[in-house]
Amino acid sequence: MKALKKYIAEFIGTFVLVLFACGTAAVIGCDAKVGSGYLLTALAFGLVIVAMAYSIGNVSGCHINPAVSIAMLVSGKLSVVDFIGYVVAQFAGATAGAATLMAFVGKESGLGTNALYDGNVALSIIIEVILTFVFVISILGVTSKTENSSVAGIVIGLSLTLVHILGISFTGTSVNPARSFGPALFVGGDALSNVWVFILAPLVGGVLAALVYKFLASEKE
Repeated sequence: MKALKKYIAEFIGTFVLVLFACGTAAVIGCDAKVGSGYLLTALAFGLVIVAMAYSIGNVSGCHINPAVSIAMLVSGKLSVVDFIGYVVAQFAGATAGAATLMAFVGKESGLGTNALYDGNVALSIIIEVILTFVFVISILGVTSKTENSSVAGIVIGLSLTLVHILGISFTGTSVNPARSFGPALFVGGDALSNVWVFILAPLVGGVLAALVYKFLASEKE
């Protein structure tokens, strides 16, 4: 039952992330030339993390992102069974969130999907790996000490806002395979055919962040 509650929490968190954050992108737009919309979208992603961290964080840790979950798996903070359960719940939540968003605004809005930067797969992968690395290593750092628990949600939310402020103009910023998959599934076309980039790259970034942080935090021999 405890495991089920964690998976339900991850489903809810990812549902809210896609509905509210991708929804903000779909309704307001993410054109860098329109500064207010650009920043509001970045803030929406960060604020969702803050809200969810202080609501479901004590249940599941509020990963709501397979890239975070795989980093926790590599760090030894999550079992293989829970990793699978988390990822399934996250993808299900993102899909449900995208379906709800589509019912509100239609798939013509784009549903906050990601896109390749200048049509370049390799460059898009590099961008997403770097963005995810920065986001995930901030999570690993702030959650490494229990005394940071009261501010961890704010730090993580601001870190996600940070990577969105840079990344939106490139790929729309994924750093989250589930968040990218849900909207792409319903929009279809190039968004769906290229979604593998936004699944693979964040996972690589998450693993790299876990390995680098483990090395940096290890005791000197």
